[in-house]
Amino acid sequence: MGELKTQLTKQNAIAFLEDVAEDRRLDDCKTLVRIMKKAAGAPPRMWGRNIVGFGSYTYTYASGKTGDWPLAAFAPRRQHLTVYLTPQADGFDALLKKLGKHKLSGGCLHIKRLTDVDLAVLTKLISASVKATKKRHKVTK
Repeated sequence: MGELKTQLTKQNAIAFLEDVAEDRRLDDCKTLVRIMKKAAGAPPRMWGRNIVGFGSYTYTYASGKTGDWPLAAFAPRRQHLTVYLTPQADGFDALLKKLGKHKLSGGCLHIKRLTDVDLAVLTKLISASVKATKKRHKVTK
């Protein structure tokens, strides 16, 4: 298995968001930064070229190889915001039903804009995801 592509970088996360997002999309990104910073208890940092992550944990593959990933993370894609979640979080399915307009693909929640969803429910989803991840993995930062 080769080196993981998505790793922590020294790029400034806020500068990245200001470069790639405009107006409403930037406001949505800043809202996600506030929610995730509080949930993970860590500042935003860049992972790879386009993922804004908060905190980190170490996971282990079946092969025994380990890797690091943010406790909470999102990416501002061209068509939507991708929020990375742990589907094993308590109440995950029930919260998704209350969330509003979204698409889910594995642990990737796709939202066109935050006005399409209930922010209180999204905040609960993110917090539950962080909590579930902390229970299952060793938090590194």
